[in-house]
Amino acid sequence: MLWSLGDPDRVTYARSAAKPMQALPLVESGAADAFDMTDEEIALCCASHSGEEMHVERVSALLARLGFTETDLQCGVHAPYRSQAYEQLLQTGSPVTAIHNNCSGKHAGMLAMAKFLGADPAGYLDLNHPVQQQILAVVSELCEVPVGDIAIGVDGCGVPVFGVPLARLAMAYARFTRPVGVSSQRAEAMSRIAQAMMRYPELVAGTDRFCTTLMGSHPGHLLGKTGAEGVYCAGLVDYGIGLCVKVDDGNSRASEPSVVETLLQTGLVPANVLERLQAVHHPVTRNHQGTVVGRLEPVFQLVKSSDARNVFQ
Repeated sequence: MLWSLGDPDRVTYARSAAKPMQALPLVESGAADAFDMTDEEIALCCASHSGEEMHVERVSALLARLGFTETDLQCGVHAPYRSQAYEQLLQTGSPVTAIHNNCSGKHAGMLAMAKFLGADPAGYLDLNHPVQQQILAVVSELCEVPVGDIAIGVDGCGVPVFGVPLARLAMAYARFTRPVGVSSQRAEAMSRIAQAMMRYPELVAGTDRFCTTLMGSHPGHLLGKTGAEGVYCAGLVDYGIGLCVKVDDGNSRASEPSVVETLLQTGLVPANVLERLQAVHHPVTRNHQGTVVGRLEPVFQLVKSSDARNVFQ
């Protein structure tokens, strides 16, 4: 532990911040290569995407290559996060389907894994399904939490969701930035996932989304993934450091500025990168006339541990 605030041992559901871990069995097993998956498609398997054309087309193409259709996706249906994408569907009379769900890439990856294992694809949501059991084992190993101690719930898209201490989520992201203490096969798979996310941040999130902005602000050096209910996980590649933020009221309007403020307080991110993140660091509030009437400010001070003082003098 280098810096902390609040209770780093608090058990919290990772929500979509778990997606890189959920994609790991797909890459590590050889399934991704068996189905000729590109790094763009691997990034989409880790995505909470906005349902834009660039996302929908790629997920559709992956499903078709796997021999599935959007009816095989069990993530449910919601309107695209990107309002322009939703408006286009309304204007053309096109239906909103599961392919527009922000988790459709993740579910396509799970279908691929089920096919690779020869398991029933219809049951891939079930915790006892081979796909979910492999994912659970990965979460346990990367977070160093015994399987029996992991809190299990149901995520917004229907798959199992994992509750572990915040510090252990941060450790998992540290490992994605610098895969040590794992097999060479796993290290290669973790590096591939992290590199795919950082190379295609717009596929991990979308236009004007924080994950896209964060990873794009310092290409190849910052890894980031949002989770619902005010969860955000990130990794600093140059240092092999992971961080995890959880905001009590579950609102990302606080988690995103808090991530930038955390990067500022560590002193490990170049000033020009922080400048690119200024709009997220102190986002302004406008009324319906467009007038700036206030701004959000992260007001906290991280506690620096003795380990951090020894390492970063």
